[in-house]
Amino acid sequence: MAAALLPETASRLLTPETLRTAAKQSQGIHLVPISLRRAIKRYLRDQDKTHMHRKVLLLSSSFERAKGTGVELAAAATRGALIDDPHAPVGAEQRTARWKVRSAYGDIGLQYRADETVAYVASRMPAIYAACHRVLREVRRRSPDFAPKNVLDFGAGPSSALWAMRAVWPKSIERVNLIEPSKEMQRAGQTLLDNLKGLPLIHSYGSIQELNRSIEKHERGHDLVISSYALGEIPSLNDRITIVRQLWDLTKDVLVLLEPGTPQGSKIISQMRSYILWMEKRKCRKIEKSTSGAPSETKSIVAQEALLKNGAFVVAPCPHDGRCPLENSDKYCHFVQRLERTSTQRIYKRSKGVPLRGFEDEKFCYVALRRGKRPEEAWPLDGMKFDTLKERHAKRNPEDFIIDYDEQFPSEEDEEAVAGDEDSSVPDDSLVPYASDTQELSLFHESGAEEEDEPIRAGLGGGWGRIIYSPIRRGKQVQMDVCRSTKRDASEGAFERVIVTQSKNPALHLQARKSLWGDLWPF
Repeated sequence: MAAALLPETASRLLTPETLRTAAKQSQGIHLVPISLRRAIKRYLRDQDKTHMHRKVLLLSSSFERAKGTGVELAAAATRGALIDDPHAPVGAEQRTARWKVRSAYGDIGLQYRADETVAYVASRMPAIYAACHRVLREVRRRSPDFAPKNVLDFGAGPSSALWAMRAVWPKSIERVNLIEPSKEMQRAGQTLLDNLKGLPLIHSYGSIQELNRSIEKHERGHDLVISSYALGEIPSLNDRITIVRQLWDLTKDVLVLLEPGTPQGSKIISQMRSYILWMEKRKCRKIEKSTSGAPSETKSIVAQEALLKNGAFVVAPCPHDGRCPLENSDKYCHFVQRLERTSTQRIYKRSKGVPLRGFEDEKFCYVALRRGKRPEEAWPLDGMKFDTLKERHAKRNPEDFIIDYDEQFPSEEDEEAVAGDEDSSVPDDSLVPYASDTQELSLFHESGAEEEDEPIRAGLGGGWGRIIYSPIRRGKQVQMDVCRSTKRDASEGAFERVIVTQSKNPALHLQARKSLWGDLWPF
């Protein structure tokens, strides 16, 4: 479990200069790694590519039909109807059995045919990879002590999330269990992973029930469980709740749920988040009641052990564990990741022969939950003193206003030296590589380069709000919509409009001007 920083330690680490580094969570344009681009090209080389544009359009229309299938079920926003079928009779018996959902194994999802699988790999896989990489990268930054060994990928598809997990944790993953009901998707994932070195031990299953039958009970706990773009394909809300509950039972540490950035996808994430937090709080309350008659010392020890074992808190994106402030509103929580389109995407996603842009924006919703109690940390702005613009100007040194014109313009000797260097230079006719070539991660090799460890990180306390939507920059002020915690224990939250002006706080104003959608904001 993540260890809580001492308040005095946290205050020493964060300064007005390092707040921006800690709050940065968004990425610029994401470059799909060369290993994945080449694997997709090798896979498509052996497939039937006739009428590929038509197959991609049909796949997109099938997603739209699946999105509309569960709209009525996803519209149940009240907590009383969280997992009840809107068309089912509402009675006392059903209310008492609300959390005892029985399902005919609703983890089947969509069955992909061969042509749909090929279209998915060519058009959708890079975008799914970019979204998964963005989410998992933040989980690693917010929880540096978390390095998963055993991983479960539900609704794996062509293993898009596996590629992202190997990029974020290239050395720690030892065993991966994939659950994918579509045989065509399983074959595509195996083909994409062929001829790669340093792969972990991978097993594929058709359902959660098959997984539970195939492995021992002590092996069912996974350090990381991820479900990416799978829950929205299940139209029944009861089955969806059942699956998430089964996934949480298979989770030993972190559970990540990822859905498309649509109102329905946001509603699904909000419902699953509320259900897991409610279930864990209910377990803790039951344990507290059972230990109410025990001595005080024994009671405190048992309560602490119960919180570590049964509690749950949100790692990202929510800075609190309370009710979502956007619930029952006209807004929904989602984020955007821009990625550079691969050559296959630029070829097969064109419509009517019109060339596409070199990039696309993938909208997604997600939640990352971790077992245990949220660490108690000092808020980042506790004890910090910021100067106003007038105070900053009063502290300026008069010598800073003196301009040395000799340093501003080069002398004749410097110009002659530069001209001599240009004449002696040899033209370089080498090919210019892709920008992603220099940033390529050796995903499936133990000696691959890892991202440098950043000494300053945002903690998991409630003092970091989340910027929802793009900040509005108007003159010398910046307006941001921020989801924040209203209590020190992060038990409740609110959605607020934060306005930062240059005259009152130039340091935070500079940070606000550089902040992007999805970044953190200190309180």
